[in-house]
Amino acid sequence: MEKMKIPFSPPDIGEEEINEVADTLRSGWITTGPKTKRFESQLTNYCMSDKTACLDSCTSALEMTLRVLGVTKGDEVIVPAYTYTATASAVCHVGATPIMIDCAPHSIQMDYDRLPYLINTRTKVIIPVDVGGVPCDYDRIYEAVRSKQSQFIPASPLQEIFGRVVVLADAAHSLGARRNMQRSGALADFTAFSFHAVKNLTTGEGGAVTWVKHPDIDSDELYRQFMLLSLHGQNKDAFSKMQLGAWEYDIAGPYYKCNMTDIMASIGLAQLKRFPAMLKRRRRLIEYYNRELADQSVSVLQHYADNFTSSGHLYLVKLMWQEEDYRNEVIRRLAEMGVAANVHYKPLPMMTAYRNMGYDIEHFPNAYEMYKNEITLPLYSKMTDDEAQYVMECFKRAIREE
Repeated sequence: MEKMKIPFSPPDIGEEEINEVADTLRSGWITTGPKTKRFESQLTNYCMSDKTACLDSCTSALEMTLRVLGVTKGDEVIVPAYTYTATASAVCHVGATPIMIDCAPHSIQMDYDRLPYLINTRTKVIIPVDVGGVPCDYDRIYEAVRSKQSQFIPASPLQEIFGRVVVLADAAHSLGARRNMQRSGALADFTAFSFHAVKNLTTGEGGAVTWVKHPDIDSDELYRQFMLLSLHGQNKDAFSKMQLGAWEYDIAGPYYKCNMTDIMASIGLAQLKRFPAMLKRRRRLIEYYNRELADQSVSVLQHYADNFTSSGHLYLVKLMWQEEDYRNEVIRRLAEMGVAANVHYKPLPMMTAYRNMGYDIEHFPNAYEMYKNEITLPLYSKMTDDEAQYVMECFKRAIREE
């Protein structure tokens, strides 16, 4: 077969995105403004949530949500050991302690049976992670939260309103996914999305937090808090401040700078129009990969079932009965054939930062078992049928070679 070059996950950018960005550039307003607000509104409608705040990354969305909730030093936040660092680093940024939970056996999702035993009087938030685009079992998570509700000690007005541990979904992978007919964005109290360049829907960089309606929470005031935190504590954004005669502003607190720009939002607005077709293409590719690998000595992440539909963000493959060295060799062989592969994820307790905090991978055996022989194959919405066929041919050849 003729050699091809297959990138891992290039962005799906077309003329719609280019035209939308050009329109913004010509408008004379390129930072946070009307297009960011329109993108927030459209995301809210898409997710069927209550309100959305767009920021510069999913990491900022996680961190600012923790700050809005009043999570701080002395508090604990439960996070999976099997995730990217952003999930846990956001907890560290606010001074709280990340409490890692292992995967369930033979699963990339957290051990829901173990979860109640990690909830104590210091626990303020749980951050589940929808790895690969597959929504977590939020029913099980809320079941664990309710079982320990009597132990909850609120430390802020917002925590008092919830009266229990808050569930903040790290949905960096799962925009467009559904579970029990609810879309990602409406499954948890708060949901953080990523629009990084490799994500299903991109704004180059970027992220958002969306939340579901709560009868005792003023959503407009909650949104205002996110805006203050994301723009130096300034009570007017640049667009409002630049209106004729409206220069005066106040600084409510010495906060942060993590706002989304209208250039970024322009890409998102165009992407959102095409998003259903992009998700459909991902599903078609996943189903093709599944058929091709059905007779191989591998197991693959299940993306579709009766009660959930994945966003199809990542195609995770486990090389059955193999070890880390063999997995790394397969990745090397694929690279020689022009196919870029990845690993999702090296568990956090294996990383220097978290080892220095006292975490040891020996205490997370299930996460290590998932990691040691996992390969993530290229998957992107503009992948052609020929490219997908080439990936499968190369992968099957790579795992056959001795």
